[in-house]
Amino acid sequence: MLRSRKNKLAEAVKEFDTFNKLPESFVESSRVGGTFTLITLTLITWLIYSEIRYYLDNRFIFKFSPDTDYDGKIKLNIDITVAMPCQNVGADILDSTNQNVMMFGNLEEENTWFELSLEQRRHFDNVRHFNMYLREQFHAIQDLLWKSRQVQYYGDLPQRKYVPVTPPDACRLHGTLELNKVAGNFHITAGKSLSLPRGHIHISAFMWDNDYNFTHRINKLSFGDPSPGIIHPLEGDEKITNENMALFQYFIEVVPTDVQTFMTHTQTYQYSVKDHLRLVDHHKGSHGVPGIFFKYDMSALKVSVSEEREPLDQFFVRLCATVCGIFVTTGLINSFIHFVLRLFNCRKGPSSAAASAVMINNINVNDPEPLIER
Repeated sequence: MLRSRKNKLAEAVKEFDTFNKLPESFVESSRVGGTFTLITLTLITWLIYSEIRYYLDNRFIFKFSPDTDYDGKIKLNIDITVAMPCQNVGADILDSTNQNVMMFGNLEEENTWFELSLEQRRHFDNVRHFNMYLREQFHAIQDLLWKSRQVQYYGDLPQRKYVPVTPPDACRLHGTLELNKVAGNFHITAGKSLSLPRGHIHISAFMWDNDYNFTHRINKLSFGDPSPGIIHPLEGDEKITNENMALFQYFIEVVPTDVQTFMTHTQTYQYSVKDHLRLVDHHKGSHGVPGIFFKYDMSALKVSVSEEREPLDQFFVRLCATVCGIFVTTGLINSFIHFVLRLFNCRKGPSSAAASAVMINNINVNDPEPLIER
């Protein structure tokens, strides 16, 4: 009884089939059809492979939104070498709240030599050229940089193998400071800083104008935590001057950036910069204090970078549409070629039959009684 019910159900489902099937005796194989079948299978395989690669190839979406994190903190990573001994220079930061930020962080001073060794010079030149290339070609290779997962594109400056016999003539300032998310001024100038209730001063009473030399090299200057796809424009920059009373100014626009990938979520910062060099000459009306000044300001907009991929259902719909479209198109081309071949054979058939009839008539007229050889 159970088997009969199953058979009846199977027959009912079979009769419900609306997809017509041709008997195998009605299917005719041909060389043209076989060739098109191979071409179709090859093309469909290649398209499926391309669609899968396109689906797995993630894309980055960039959006702008107001930055509402007003009370946050920012990390400032510094590694700068100035062509003056450490006892003659001082570094300090003041923001728009008149708060001395040097209390929040650690900035170390290290006596060194401004002239690099052969290995160090080669490394720094490579960093400078590479960073320059990234800045110029960023829009062309930005997707590659974001997908590389590479946080640092070059290593640190190698150590000296041989120590010069001359005393150190430069000061390396390196470390990380924690800033408020407001406009500020990080500066390196002559003399040590002294904090006052309404600001601070730099004491350089025992220095002459000839002692000033603000030739400098920027090994690192970045904001926030390291993140792939972020380029720091000032890294690998070197400014050399023969003037003692030189004032270097960098105007930096810091942009908060949220990077959301499939694996990590990072809140970091990127920046754009403009630089200006001015010589201090009080006799000509060019007033100021010689030194290196980094004036930074926070952008009101935040950049959100998110890694996205096409939904799985859209991928399957597009894949089916591509495969079916190729299959139907090649089927139409195959049918058209068969139609042309049949049409050509039909036109060729009557002419050959007429030629045969003419030959038979000629034989009957010329040879009414043909001889039969035995």
